Amino acid sequence: MLKIKVKTFKEFTTQELYDTLQLRSEVFVVEQDCVYQDIDGKDQKALHVLGYSEEKLVAYTRIFKPGDYFEKASIGRVVVAQNQRQHKYGFNIMKASIEGIKEHYNEAKIKISAQVYLKRFYNNLEFFEVGEEYLEDDIPHIAMVKS
Repeated sequence: MLKIKVKTFKEFTTQELYDTLQLRSEVFVVEQDCVYQDIDGKDQKALHVLGYSEEKLVAYTRIFKPGDYFEKASIGRVVVAQNQRQHKYGFNIMKASIEGIKEHYNEAKIKISAQVYLKRFYNNLEFFEVGEEYLEDDIPHIAMVKS
């Protein structure tokens, strides 16, 4: 079972920030072999959804109110540690993120920029494709919206 914490940037402990950046780097930079600027200046505006298993950060997203990233509320940096994916933590962290947007921003419409290979995963969470595929950091993505 995933234990969820939701924090603002200012509420992070130094260790939580380190663990978050380490997990994002492990997956988005190393595993996906993608050199990109993860530390993008948007973390300060986001709410951070952290998922723990046995006191270790294994899943994470950041959520934004409408206008802070897209015109709609949004979820980004969706990540689960590679050695933890068999536990369905991606679904758990996304459900917590959707709930976080409802609770903190009173919003139901959510936009994401999804990696194309994860379309079916997001379809199962009631996100649906809008527009054409595009490259983001040389990885095929598609905009998806949940109403």
